[in-house]
Order: sequence, then structure tokens, then C-alpha cells
Amino acid sequence: MRRDVEFDSHGVTCRAWFYRPDDPSGDPPVIVMAHGLGAVRRMRLDAFAERFTAAGYACLVFDYRHFGDSDGTPRGLLSIRRQLADWTAALAYARTLPGVDTARIVLWGTSFGGGHVLVTGARHPEVAAVVAQCPFTSGPASTLALDRLGAFKVTMRGLADLASAALRRPPVRVGLAGSGHEAALMSAPDAQPGYLGLIPPGLEFTNSVAARVGLAIPLYVPARSVRRLQVPTLICACDADSVAPVGPTVAAAEGNPMVTLRRYPDGHFDIYVGDAFERVVTDQIEFLTETVPLGR
Repeated sequence: MRRDVEFDSHGVTCRAWFYRPDDPSGDPPVIVMAHGLGAVRRMRLDAFAERFTAAGYACLVFDYRHFGDSDGTPRGLLSIRRQLADWTAALAYARTLPGVDTARIVLWGTSFGGGHVLVTGARHPEVAAVVAQCPFTSGPASTLALDRLGAFKVTMRGLADLASAALRRPPVRVGLAGSGHEAALMSAPDAQPGYLGLIPPGLEFTNSVAARVGLAIPLYVPARSVRRLQVPTLICACDADSVAPVGPTVAAAEGNPMVTLRRYPDGHFDIYVGDAFERVVTDQIEFLTETVPLGR
């Protein structure tokens, strides 16, 4: 069902899993998938891909440059521009995959990656559909959700990291998930246990990234792209989301008739496991079956 593949993104190798149903009826559509803020595919994306493949779809699940199994130095360089370029490169690679319907490609992203697929889907109206799960849609809203002292520390480290980069020194780092007044990009009470709880046993994972992204996040607003989407889009929003506040997501989704909005009473990290996972993955498969049917 799954094999390791790789593709080039601006001279850097991105590595991925390619899932294909064992006995598909014709060439199946392919779902291109990637994770959120600093996360890697081994943090529960295999669970989603396995369910989609069991439903008859192929999946390409990749790690961004500088993260996971993909190349790129320095490690942990979280660049919005580079990650969006990785999505475009993954989309181009998906069109070369054997035994799939390369004319019907779906973009699937979660959290920060959920914001990326909204932007990429608006830029590439030739895709068949978009699925954005608990998407990051508003940098200002997510920044306001941070602890104030922690946000100040993130900003100071971000400025220090820019200076370090200018001097060609190693990055100044900032936490991904933290608590209290820590300098972390996610500091809500459920962030640290929820985020780190997605890491499987045996995976070496660094809970920090180059701090310069902390200066870019407040300026990133994928909600603007939602209004421009011209393809069928499913947005799965968590009403108790403490990391990517649901308000801007709902407002943007309700303004575009191409968008189907599903809301859940869960928190940002609940949707990856347990009953919340079952609810959302069932809704996503139903959406795919209706908008990108098998056996065409």
C-alpha cells in the first residue's frame, strides 16, 4: 500500500509516502497531504492516509523542506514562502505518479498546512478539491491567542534570529509548543500536551524552530484566499480551537459558495485522535466521495 518516494523542491529533496489502493477500480484520484506548524508526517498523518486509501484514494504525504525526513539546512527553518513552494512542487510531482488520475488531485492540509492548502488552492484552480482541517486562517487572531509575555519573547527572539541570519550564524530558536510565559509559537493550555502527544514512540523530534517565523506569522492571513477559491472546498473547523481561532475561518467560509463548512465541538489537537478523528475523517471521505468520485 505504501512506498517511499521523493521529489525536488527548488533544489532540495522532499521525501514522501505514496499510498495506492491494492485493487483500485481504475486510476484513483490522488490526495496530496502535509502537516502543520513544525510537525511532520509521522505525527498521525499516516492514520488519515490509511483511511483515505481504504476508501479507494491514492495519497502523497510529504515533509516540508528543513523538517522530518526531507533535506534542507538549517534544520527547523520554518519559512511560509518555502512551504508554499513545497506545496506547488508536491502538486507538480503528483501529476507524474503512475497509476493515478493525475487530472484529479486533491489538496489536504491541517493546522498551518490547512492555511497553506487554502492559499495553494486559490493559486491553482485546476485542482479537483481542497480539504482544510482546523486551518490556520488569521495571523493576527492566532497572535492574540498567545500569552502576552510569551508573544513578546517570541518577537525578541525573532529579531535576534534575523540578526543571526544576517551574520550567517546558527538560528536563534523558539519553542513550537510551550506553556505559560514561555517563548513558544503555541502556548494555550492544551498546546503542549496536545501537540507533543502526536509524536509517536521512537521519533526524534525537536520542539523548536528558527525564531524568525514568529515575525512572519502575524502577517499571514490565508482567510483572504478562501474568498478566491473556485474549487469545491471542505473546511473542518474546531469551535474550541485555542491555536487557530475559529471566528475568521467561519467568516471567510460563509462568504464563498464553493466552501462546505463542518464545525466540531473539539479543540485544535483533539481532531487527530479518538472519536473526534473518527467524526472528521468520516466527513472528509463523504466529501471526497461526492466531489471527487472514484471510478470515473
